[in-house]
Amino acid sequence: MSIAPRTPTIQSKLPKVGTTIFTVMSALATEKNAVNLGQGFPDFACDPLLVDAVDQAMREGLNQYPPMAGVLPLREAVAAKIEALHGKRYSAQDEITITAGATQAILTAILAIVRPGDEVIVLEPCYDSYIPNIELAGGTVVRVPLVPGTFRPDFDKIAAAMTPRTRAILVNSPHNPSATIWSAADMQRLEDLLAPTDVFLISDEVYEHMVYDGRAHESAARFPGLAARAFVVSSFGKTYHVTGWKVGVVAAPAALTAEFRKVHQFNVFTVNTPVQHGLARYMAEPGRYLALPAFYQAKRDLFREGLQAKTRFKLLPSEGSFFQCVDISAVSELPEAEFCQWLTTEIGVAAIPLSAFYADSFDQRVVRFCYAKEDATLRTALDRLAKL
Repeated sequence: MSIAPRTPTIQSKLPKVGTTIFTVMSALATEKNAVNLGQGFPDFACDPLLVDAVDQAMREGLNQYPPMAGVLPLREAVAAKIEALHGKRYSAQDEITITAGATQAILTAILAIVRPGDEVIVLEPCYDSYIPNIELAGGTVVRVPLVPGTFRPDFDKIAAAMTPRTRAILVNSPHNPSATIWSAADMQRLEDLLAPTDVFLISDEVYEHMVYDGRAHESAARFPGLAARAFVVSSFGKTYHVTGWKVGVVAAPAALTAEFRKVHQFNVFTVNTPVQHGLARYMAEPGRYLALPAFYQAKRDLFREGLQAKTRFKLLPSEGSFFQCVDISAVSELPEAEFCQWLTTEIGVAAIPLSAFYADSFDQRVVRFCYAKEDATLRTALDRLAKL
């Protein structure tokens, strides 16, 4: 008697996780031929010189495994950039690691430091990978809301959330989804708060080069008390308009980096070789990232001016990142998620509800647009939004 094939039942490690809102809205945008201002990626090409640099590396035969931590020329370029911008010298050999995107970097940092029962503070609304990453490590998520409406950190609430079990805190500036940035005073307040503790900091800085109106990006690397306990995460994909390449970087003190790399080597081991060499060569010209604030501020201003002139949305500040949040209260009575479905289907423009970035789907009548698009794409979206 034969036994029928049987697939064992899986007890999910992430039972609450389904299809992300980004996948849902992008699919709907494609179905409805809508302008997709939902998911955060550019619709324009990167610099052809960057492609040429990667192509050259491939043709030179740089196609086999690189060192686990990343090719040294790229780590040296990152260390030099951080020192030039923030005055902090990291060892390229022992304190810089190239990762398969910033999301992998964040997961790896969490897996390196968080044990079952440890608490990790996240500030909501937050990027959607943070909470599942903590849960995969067996940690307990402690949610602290940013101040509704302004999305500023509430340090009294952060302090109240800290316990002897607090292992780490995640912060993100420039912030996705709200487009706010942390000031030097904010970072100093965090530095003072963490000083007497053994709490680690994971500082998500993937939009580091997208800060506007003459303001500076206040990296955790600038503050000695933070840098000493921080994994500072950034993204080549965001910086150079190549999100699909999935290449990121982590800077951290040598002792933290050693533990990070123990996880990294058994997670992805390393990152594709020719892209790393191409990025290293491309970074030799600092103007290629120093020009980003002006480049994206022009797009921000075009989009904001169009929204103000053509719609009844209330615009929230866009201090950094490549996002613009708007209050929909004067336009619709629908909840955020339903409004975004309606906007995509009936108006032909896709957006993301801010409620998707809260565990409890907190609805404050705010949605997020991405303006990392061709000017023509933004103008088409604005013409459609004028129908509201």
